[in-house]
Amino acid sequence: MPVLIAPSIFAADFGHLHDQVVEVERGGADLIHVDIMDGHFVPNLTMGPVVVEAIRRATRLPLDVHLMVTDPDRFLQPFADVGADRLAVHVEVLPHLHRTIQAIKKLGLKAGVAINPATPVGVLEDIAPDLDDVLLMSVNPGFSGQTFIPRSESKVRGVRDLLARTGSRAGIGVDGGIDLDTISRVASAGATMVVVGSALFRQPDLGLAIKDLRVASGVQAAS
Repeated sequence: MPVLIAPSIFAADFGHLHDQVVEVERGGADLIHVDIMDGHFVPNLTMGPVVVEAIRRATRLPLDVHLMVTDPDRFLQPFADVGADRLAVHVEVLPHLHRTIQAIKKLGLKAGVAINPATPVGVLEDIAPDLDDVLLMSVNPGFSGQTFIPRSESKVRGVRDLLARTGSRAGIGVDGGIDLDTISRVASAGATMVVVGSALFRQPDLGLAIKDLRVASGVQAAS
């Protein structure tokens, strides 16, 4: 199964954001990953619905919006309104996770759950059958350009086994420290999507960089 490649706009040059979104779409990206940070759940601030709306106008690719915020329920409707296709929320901040996942689905969007490196895979046991995606953080969230946490590979395998055991058909995404080396490792472990930030956007030719990532993943491009 092809590994989907999701460029993380957080690592893009915001002075040329439109052009870079267009370039990664032409270069064969499968979706656009958008990190929303509130300065509370993670020690950084990024963007809001206005910027996501601008990204939506620049591309036909699905927008994968990752809500790294302390109160994600407040933001489901605003990001749905500006064109998000998928919303991922963090299990660490949601005491009523099932309710939030159902709210995302009622908006007509794909629903995902993200978990931080120190969060055990077992927290997904009861919610897994309701999910479209699981997003594993392979760095501590908040900043681009961090080093991949090696234990993340075994964590991907743990999620893969949990999904199989619970009958879930959710995809497995990996976010953080993905490059030409680590993409092959997480793909072999069972990842179906990778978020790529600085390792992609620091390259002079984004389309060529995406092709190189596909080769390194060990699978062919998605049709």
